[in-house]
Amino acid sequence: MTSPPIFPGGAELFRLGTSVAHLNHGSFGVVPIPVAEAQRRLLDESAADPDAFFLGAPDRIAEARTRIATHLGADPTGSALVANATEAANLALDAIGLGSDDEVLVTDHGYGTVVAAAARRARVVTVPLDPLLPDEDAVRKAVLAGVTPRTRVALLDHISSPTARIVATPTLLADLRERGIITVVDGAHAPGALAEPLAGEPDFWFGNLHKWGYAPPGTALLTVAPRFRDRVPAPVPSWEDERGFPRSVEYRATVDYTGWLAAPEGLDLLDRLGAAAVRRHNSALAAYGAELLARLPGLTPLPYDDRLPMRALRLPPGLARTPEESVALREEIAGRLGFRVLIWPWPGGGGIRVSGQIYNTPEEYERLATALAVLLDGR
Repeated sequence: MTSPPIFPGGAELFRLGTSVAHLNHGSFGVVPIPVAEAQRRLLDESAADPDAFFLGAPDRIAEARTRIATHLGADPTGSALVANATEAANLALDAIGLGSDDEVLVTDHGYGTVVAAAARRARVVTVPLDPLLPDEDAVRKAVLAGVTPRTRVALLDHISSPTARIVATPTLLADLRERGIITVVDGAHAPGALAEPLAGEPDFWFGNLHKWGYAPPGTALLTVAPRFRDRVPAPVPSWEDERGFPRSVEYRATVDYTGWLAAPEGLDLLDRLGAAAVRRHNSALAAYGAELLARLPGLTPLPYDDRLPMRALRLPPGLARTPEESVALREEIAGRLGFRVLIWPWPGGGGIRVSGQIYNTPEEYERLATALAVLLDGR
């Protein structure tokens, strides 16, 4: 197995600390220096003349949204900037208007707060997906098997957070559409990670920009099919309400908009670096790390998609069975071994997910595999 090359100049674009190796970009992302500097200039501008900044904010937000939507292949007039995928999920579900007899179909790979948003509004039916399902067609069949006559909405991950699996494929979305089911896609990991993050034309799609799109935290895009746009509620009443979606969703009076306004700089940076080259590099690094970890006794690699910058493996049985156990192991790996990774819980035994980013090096994954082997040997 040949180690991937280092991405030229990648590490110099970030201000990461050196006390731990950051192999978990997929959870929170990292803001590149040029984007952080763009946001700092916006903060300085706001401080210098707050009146001018806030009075001009709605139009500038619309301009930023248009740039972002163009990058992602979305309709700018059918999209809105929001804080994150969880907020977007709540807005989407409120726009649908669920009743107590409606069912929302989810999978057991879904993100907790997004699934909870559905559970507060309707009856949730959870489809179990064996992490070892071999391919997208097996996942599709499992999801469709969970559809009932009461299924009104399918709330599905584009890329599952813990297991790094693609769930909401265009084929699956078409199958659900034929059954008259409203599709809501949690694309939290898609912007920047996939060349076509909105494939499949779901009724609602949302994606975080701070993960693989190099944007500041608190930046996401929600896209809405035309028939639902005038039903998306404003998070708070504002002077933009009378203008309707998307401005009524975006404007929140005197809050910090600088992350949204700086977000297009992240996608511009990705393009300057060569988006396709970055994606190939990140995927190769994650694959390298997963292959090293798969050599450890008891670790089982999960099926993966070559396009993705994350890989997941099952841990030996008995580890990370609950959220509490997964947090404890995650913090032990960070505190004792010096590595940031995602540990996800699963009945009987959870898993580990590693990410690849242009600031990472093959040597970091090699050190992780060596250190984790010693730690697991003591279990």
